[in-house]
Amino acid sequence: MAELKFSKDHEWVRLEGGVATIGITDHAQTALGDVVFVDLPEAGREVAAGESVAVVESVKAASDVYAPIAGKIVESNAALADDPSLVNGSAQSDGWFFKIEVADTAEIEALMDADAYQAFVDSEA
Repeated sequence: MAELKFSKDHEWVRLEGGVATIGITDHAQTALGDVVFVDLPEAGREVAAGESVAVVESVKAASDVYAPIAGKIVESNAALADDPSLVNGSAQSDGWFFKIEVADTAEIEALMDADAYQAFVDSEA
């Protein structure tokens, strides 16, 4: 399995063959609480790094999900429409949000690795 990279907005990215799978981190889903709804982007949409592309709603709040990299949306996780709780149970695998055809792989390299992300989360506490 490819290494996960992390954004300061609490998204994770896994690059596999030019396509990046993106979701929210376990830390983010824990902070949100029980996820009850997700609004996902349409395939074909071009997105810029940092652009809000999805919304996740929990019993506590609604939060934007940002594209940590630029590219074109190629797929959204249809399973989340039927079972948004996948985000809580499996945030960094089955609970992924969308896949992006990567415009520039250097953007992924600029993201944090797991240790740097954990240090970032710890610094926010």
